[in-house]
Amino acid sequence: MAHAMEHDLNGSTLQPGDVQLEVENVKLRFGGVTALAGVGLEVKQSEIIAIIGPNGAGKTSLLNCISGLYKPQEGRITFHNNGRDFNLVKMSPHSIARAGVARSFQNIELFKHMTVLQNLMSGCHVHMKTGLLDGSLYWGAAQREEIEYRKFVEEIIDLLEIEAIRKKTVGTLAYGLQKRVELGRALAMEPAILLLDEPMAGMNSEEKEDMARFILDVNEEHGVTIVLIEHDMGVVMDISDHIVVLDFGQKIGDGAPDEVRQNPRVIEAYLGEDTGSFALF
Repeated sequence: MAHAMEHDLNGSTLQPGDVQLEVENVKLRFGGVTALAGVGLEVKQSEIIAIIGPNGAGKTSLLNCISGLYKPQEGRITFHNNGRDFNLVKMSPHSIARAGVARSFQNIELFKHMTVLQNLMSGCHVHMKTGLLDGSLYWGAAQREEIEYRKFVEEIIDLLEIEAIRKKTVGTLAYGLQKRVELGRALAMEPAILLLDEPMAGMNSEEKEDMARFILDVNEEHGVTIVLIEHDMGVVMDISDHIVVLDFGQKIGDGAPDEVRQNPRVIEAYLGEDTGSFALF
């Protein structure tokens, strides 16, 4: 297990408990459909916050607004990192990634024909200063940078225990391992905040346990703030410091796991679902 990463995964100057991300009155519409109806929440540095809610509640839409894939019609999303305040609504997805927000997707978005190592290195490219042109002109500088990031990626491989598959083509790997590689690629972007969209979807209970452990390691050992969408209520209750509940694009619950579990509006929202999730509340 890597304890001291060369690149500090969390480059933030914030202290645990400081507000790192503020979502204020975000409204998102697609034609006549309202996906988010004035959602607001605060994410504090180095906490694990889960966003839960029935299907179609607006969870992925909210992550897409934070990561710049969607632009809300109203509201503000402010990210504090390295002594700077970033207005994410006005930034491109690439700029948001460079600022320190990385994400994984519900459907795995990896380069299936490339190896695990190549996929992880592709995550580093968001920060690499030497481009392809520089690489051919100033080969030495590009090579030094590549070696430095390669060391960092080796530490991520260690952390996620994927040493045995590092040279394998991603498309040939079992689903659970592909999800782990995707987490690794997001970490290679050196995020201060990591957005995870259903990191455990489609996994068996052993794979879920492993993934929960890796998420906790990334959070506890490296101080990376984690915002995750997850349907498995057992996992959510176990690893989250804070839970936000959405239903039909509105926030209906916000607080510690025990508070949310007892919130009548949350229980009511889940009783409409046939997932059995509400049994845990």
